[in-house]
Amino acid sequence: MPINVWDYLREYDELRDEILAAVDRVFRSGRLVLGQEGIKFEREMAAYLGVGDGVGVNSGTDAIYIALAALGVKAGDEVITVPNTAVPTVSAIQTLGAIPVFVDVRDDDFLMDVDQVEAAITPRTTVIIPVHLYGQCVDLDPLMAVARKHGLKVMEDCAQSLGALYKNRPSGSIGHAASFSFYPTKVLGAYGDGGILLSDDAEVVRLARSLRFYGMETQYYSERHGYNSRLDEVQAAILSLKLPRLDGWIERRRAIAARYNKALAGSGLALPRENAHSRHNYYVYVVEHETDRDGVLERLAKRDIHCNVSYRWPIHIMRGTADLGYREGQFPVAERKAKRVFSLPMYPHLTDEEVETVIDVLKDVV
Repeated sequence: MPINVWDYLREYDELRDEILAAVDRVFRSGRLVLGQEGIKFEREMAAYLGVGDGVGVNSGTDAIYIALAALGVKAGDEVITVPNTAVPTVSAIQTLGAIPVFVDVRDDDFLMDVDQVEAAITPRTTVIIPVHLYGQCVDLDPLMAVARKHGLKVMEDCAQSLGALYKNRPSGSIGHAASFSFYPTKVLGAYGDGGILLSDDAEVVRLARSLRFYGMETQYYSERHGYNSRLDEVQAAILSLKLPRLDGWIERRRAIAARYNKALAGSGLALPRENAHSRHNYYVYVVEHETDRDGVLERLAKRDIHCNVSYRWPIHIMRGTADLGYREGQFPVAERKAKRVFSLPMYPHLTDEEVETVIDVLKDVV
């Protein structure tokens, strides 16, 4: 049988009765949008992270741009982030008419090089978005210090880092706001799409609630330009029943990562590094092959081991962002990583036997 980089069917088999019961409960409630299931899940997520409150939205992308809007970002403002991220990080900035400004990443952990941030700040900078890529947190204490020095806000992009820790603090609990994705592949995935933004700032939460619903505070009366972005009741109910299992699933991911680490040492692959200040959630287990990444992937696929690349192209060299004026060579670490990285199969329901098969085949083809 093929071994895929991700699969949800075993999880569904395990939770099927509970999921169907939750869906039936929603359908019988008479309320499909902005009901008690959504409110419950928002409170549970806020409690899990230890922050003030959450606002459920339609996707992780929406969570970013609504959080930015609630933080006051407007057209023409600059938002600092990194080029080795998913397109949504940048498209969310551009949805507001703001301008993405990139800094390079560190060679050892793929994360924002905080030492480069201060030089990228201009009078138009309003927010910094650290992307907690692959499930590990950016070094936030020095980044928050830079933000305080310049009067800037920090919006954590936690699409891949739910359940990760930074110095024993939950990812998403440190910045002025945080965004999360519940795309099905995530460590806490919906059975569709969904997202949430969270903040300790009650005014940010209040504005976000209005912005997700056309800028309304009273029905049919708009107070400000807004959007249509609501986490539906079905997805909220499913996410709520899965949330208590999250820590156990992360421990299973970490156990799989430990097996990979031990077995693949000396294999010719560069393995991921967990920083001393972090607890990695191993949303993905990313390795590097210096010279023949695509050849390795092709040989693995022929043996029914199907991996993924996150991401083949840094944002700044894509045609869709050519208007930003960047050129190849400006962010050499991100560009070099994009040619080398790939992700091994990683999800909690992988069996030990499948993990060993991945290891054996990978060592053979490398």
